[in-house]
Amino acid sequence: MKMLVRYVLYIFLGMILLQPAKLFSQKSAYKIVGAINIGGEGKWDYLSIDTTMHRLYVAHETRVHVIDLDNNTLIGEISDLQGVHGVAFAFGKGFISEGVSNSVTVFDLKTLKPISKIKVTGEKPDAITYDPFSKRIFTSNNKSADITAIDAESNKIVGTIKLDGAPEASVSDLIGKMFVNLEDTNAVNIFNPKTLEVISRWSVKPCKIPTGLAIDRKNKRLFSAGRNNFMAVIDMESGMVIKTVPIGGGVDGCVFDPMLHLIFCSNGDGTITVIKQDSPDKYRVLANIVTVKGAKTIALDERTHRVYTAGIINGEKNLKSFGVLILDVK
Repeated sequence: MKMLVRYVLYIFLGMILLQPAKLFSQKSAYKIVGAINIGGEGKWDYLSIDTTMHRLYVAHETRVHVIDLDNNTLIGEISDLQGVHGVAFAFGKGFISEGVSNSVTVFDLKTLKPISKIKVTGEKPDAITYDPFSKRIFTSNNKSADITAIDAESNKIVGTIKLDGAPEASVSDLIGKMFVNLEDTNAVNIFNPKTLEVISRWSVKPCKIPTGLAIDRKNKRLFSAGRNNFMAVIDMESGMVIKTVPIGGGVDGCVFDPMLHLIFCSNGDGTITVIKQDSPDKYRVLANIVTVKGAKTIALDERTHRVYTAGIINGEKNLKSFGVLILDVK
């Protein structure tokens, strides 16, 4: 009888231990499960998620569309903008980078009404990031190869960071360092968000024209996605590229799901490359999911593990129009 009880106990424990593996196998099978039709055409750029209000913000040339992620419906729009690139969030406000007017529009997250417009210190502000450590907003000024730092509470400019190349996406380690891709010099600059001083420069070669950037803070890894069809895995302590992984062409966005250990690279060729992190130094491609041509940016909802990308999709009556694709396990 004791042996039978022990045997049943072993089986039960084994079933519990296998649950994470089962969950991963399910969560690796991402598919397009829906679409949100917005309408119109024109250019688009970054997708950003406000985790507090659970809303998706979609940059669309002269306006930003706001989507309620609880029911996937379009609920609002911020308009009269010039060359929208991205949106960041802090202190109950949104900050929109406008590449044509070289400015940042600040708006209220509850009402979506503009509060002020900030003229940045550089040219063509592209990616925009909030760093909770310094409580500052940072705009990647692509044309002038610098970054404008803005106090997120007062909306005042506090300084400029001169870089070693044209900046794209940036991320924060939340403890005093910021990392930014330099697309024209195939490198990453590291800077102090409080002193606004560049600390170091790391090469991402053989990855070239790095655009999308994601971070694994627990394992101290950066994921720098390049347009030569490679993603570089960088050790955040040594600055060394420890692994390269093949991805699709024309990448612009890269996100990391720390719970599922999955990296998603959104590619302009109409694919999303899904990469599994088996360990901090081991990575493998799980899939290249077909989306639509030009869907090069991406957002991850860490609450639901859903992934969003934007492009020209089949809208009402099967007519082509701008919209958002939803990817999840089906």
